[in-house]
Amino acid sequence: MQRVEIGLSSSEKLAIEQAIKAQENRPGALLGILEMVQQANPHRYLSMEALRYIAEKTEIPQARVYSAATFFALFSLDPQGDNVICICRGTACHTRNSRDLLEQLCVSLGLAGNDVHALNDADKLSLTTPDRKFTIRTVACFGQCAMAPVVEINHHILSHVTERTLQRASNALKQGRA
Repeated sequence: MQRVEIGLSSSEKLAIEQAIKAQENRPGALLGILEMVQQANPHRYLSMEALRYIAEKTEIPQARVYSAATFFALFSLDPQGDNVICICRGTACHTRNSRDLLEQLCVSLGLAGNDVHALNDADKLSLTTPDRKFTIRTVACFGQCAMAPVVEINHHILSHVTERTLQRASNALKQGRA
């Protein structure tokens, strides 16, 4: 089956061109461009079409653009939910039950059909609820090991997270109170 390409809209192309101009001649410009383009997307992700357009406009090889977008946990190649919850799976967080937090969150958001327990610690997880209200992601490490387990909710870091704390936070998001 052949993949049908849905080109970028003129507003998406404009957002990419503006990001490129804003990062021009800056060290690490590619990362800044990717970040700005992802933030401009209503579902906060980088489409393959956007990555190709960035490569074309910056004259950076497509492989390098794709490599950067897939290496850093900040970037997503899949549409994200309105609320993004990232659970650290680093060693310190793992030893303080981050896997249990992940499993409990999946159950409470109706994503229990996904066998989270079967994942090994190196697996990168990204699950989005069918209504696109929530995306659950895992990251290798936030670098906040002394505060383990660590969870990031909509770019806000929570430390020493318990199942109860996480349940309260996700319930607040469900009710639109956060």
